[in-house]
Amino acid sequence: MRMQTDLTVSDDAGIWTDAEPLECCAVVPEAPNTATFSFVSPSGAQFRYEPGQFLTLELPLPGGTVWKTYTISSSPSRPLTISVTVKAQPGSIGTRWMLDHLRPGARIKATGPAGIFTLPRKARNKYLFLSAGSGITPSLAMTTYLYDRGTDVDVVFVNCAQRPQDIIARQRLEQMASRVPSIKLFFIVEEDDPYQVWTGLRGRLNQLVIGLIAGDYLEREIYCCGPEPFMDAVREMLIALGYDMDRYHQESFGAPVKTEAQIPEHDDVVPDNDATATVSFARSDVSADCHETDTVLAVARAAGIVIPSGCTFGVCGTCKIRKTSGEVHMVHNGGISEDDIEAGFILACCSKPIGTVEVDV
Repeated sequence: MRMQTDLTVSDDAGIWTDAEPLECCAVVPEAPNTATFSFVSPSGAQFRYEPGQFLTLELPLPGGTVWKTYTISSSPSRPLTISVTVKAQPGSIGTRWMLDHLRPGARIKATGPAGIFTLPRKARNKYLFLSAGSGITPSLAMTTYLYDRGTDVDVVFVNCAQRPQDIIARQRLEQMASRVPSIKLFFIVEEDDPYQVWTGLRGRLNQLVIGLIAGDYLEREIYCCGPEPFMDAVREMLIALGYDMDRYHQESFGAPVKTEAQIPEHDDVVPDNDATATVSFARSDVSADCHETDTVLAVARAAGIVIPSGCTFGVCGTCKIRKTSGEVHMVHNGGISEDDIEAGFILACCSKPIGTVEVDV
C-alpha cells in the first residue's frame, strides 16, 4: 500500500534529523511475516546516512512504548525516503505491531541513523556479502548503493533462507543483477516451496560452496549478517580457509553496535602455525609431533599410518575416527553428524589438533 506524497525537496529543506518524526509512505510485503516500511520527512528534508547503518524506531504499542532497532534497507543514494525491512519472529511484539498496524500516513519517532557496519567511503573493493534470513538487509542496502554509484561494482551476494518464498527483496536484487553483470546473486535454501520449481542451490552454506561461487574469496572484503550461529559458522569456515579475518566484518541484527568500542570479542579458535601439537595414535602405539595447522590425516600419513579417506574436505565422511582425548578444531562440510560429534568422532581430514590429542587408530 502506498500514500500519495509530495516528494519535492525545497532548497532549504535540509537534512533530516531525529528531532523530526518519520511519516510512513509505503508498506510493501516481501515474504511471510515480512514487509518493507518506507518513510519520508514531513518537512521534505533529505536523508543522509551510510549503507549498512540502522535506525531505532519508537513504536507506540498499547501496552507501552517499545524501541526496536532495524538496519536501513534502502540506500543513501536515494535520499528522498528511508526504509526498513522487518520480519516478525515467533513471539515478536514490536515488529508484529508494525506489520499489523503501521500504515501510510502514520508518524513515528526514530533515532539515528547510527552504526559502523558500513562500506568504506572511497575504496573500490571486491565484496562478498553473506547473509541469512532478515540479515539480508545491510547487504541489500550496500548492493543498492554500489549499483547506484555505478563505478567498479564487483559484488558476490549470497543469501540463505529456509524456502524460496522466504527470500527477501529477491526481485529487486535480480533487477540490479540483470543490469550489472558484475553483481552475482546466489540464493541457498534448505527446503523447496510445495509445487514450485527451484533450480538454485539447496542445503547450507559451507566451505565448498564459498569456493564454488566465489573462487577469489581471499581477494574480497567480506560482510556477514544473520543469526549468531550462522555468523559463528561463517567465521569458522573462513578461519579454516586461511582468510585474512582483518577484512571480515559482521553485524548481528539482534545487537547492532554504534562504536568500535562496542564490537564484541569473538572466542574463535584459530590454529597457530607456530604452535606445536601432538597426535597419539593409540592402537598403533605411535605419537607424532606436528603444528596446530596440520590435519590429523596429514599427521597420520607422515607417520606411516593409514586412515581411509576420500574427498579430504569434510564431505564424504570416509576418514571418520574416534577421538579419545584432547581437543581439535574441526570445520567440516556435512560429512559427519552432530550425534557422531557428540559421541567423540571427528573427520581426520579437517580436524586440526590443539595441544595433545589421542585418537583410536
